[in-house]
Amino acid sequence: MRIARFSIDGNVAFGVVEGDASTEGGPVLDIIKGHPFAEFERSGQKIPLSKVRLLPPVLPNKVVAIGRNYAEHAAELGNEVPDAPVAFFKPSTAVIGPGDPIVYPSFSSEVHHEAELAVVIGRMCREVPRERVKDVILGYTCANDITARDVQEREKQWARAKGFDTSCPLGPWVETELDPSDLGIMCTVNGQQRQLGRTSDMVRSIEDLIVHITEAMTLLPGDVVLTGTPAGVGPLNVGDEVAVTIEGIGTLTNKVIKRG
Repeated sequence: MRIARFSIDGNVAFGVVEGDASTEGGPVLDIIKGHPFAEFERSGQKIPLSKVRLLPPVLPNKVVAIGRNYAEHAAELGNEVPDAPVAFFKPSTAVIGPGDPIVYPSFSSEVHHEAELAVVIGRMCREVPRERVKDVILGYTCANDITARDVQEREKQWARAKGFDTSCPLGPWVETELDPSDLGIMCTVNGQQRQLGRTSDMVRSIEDLIVHITEAMTLLPGDVVLTGTPAGVGPLNVGDEVAVTIEGIGTLTNKVIKRG
């Protein structure tokens, strides 16, 4: 099931996406009653997807991201695979949705794309045992861990480099019925392939990451876990269009603009 968050005529709601580009009339949204973090009903009120503005599929309290979870990516930046997962935060103010602009930060001259599988948490959880990890996940979406690489290297901690406004595109929706263990991940810039990998190449699995994170903190419904990026990260420039495509989910597209 694909669950999208959208706005139309100034109203915000969740809906189930039905159909695709090959469907006569195109995909539609069946508006749901309530929200996806509890049992819900479909209203039967359907709107063409083309008539709405897709928003970030969730508004997370926090985004917990994992660095260096693909060995080839760690190597391309001259790093070793760490002994334990490297976790950092992106604030909620970093989150944008499909089609929203990535604003190039004024304090950086080297901004990179990082295509990632994002895990969306469906229920409040703490100290989750491995066998219960699937029970706390609502689903999965595409993410782009936009990074000011020069700032990351210069400041040695990642708060500004990875937490600036618009640095966390998410979308286009949450796919709830998906096996995330071996999915293709691709990033293109202006239609040219930059990254191509598979989630099966992760050093640590989603189960490993959720267990590790929830040993220390409570995750809330709508929180997001970014699972790392495959090799091939590279620069973005003002005017570029960057797209993250994940098998079984869809494509998240954003354009880079100058702050002004």
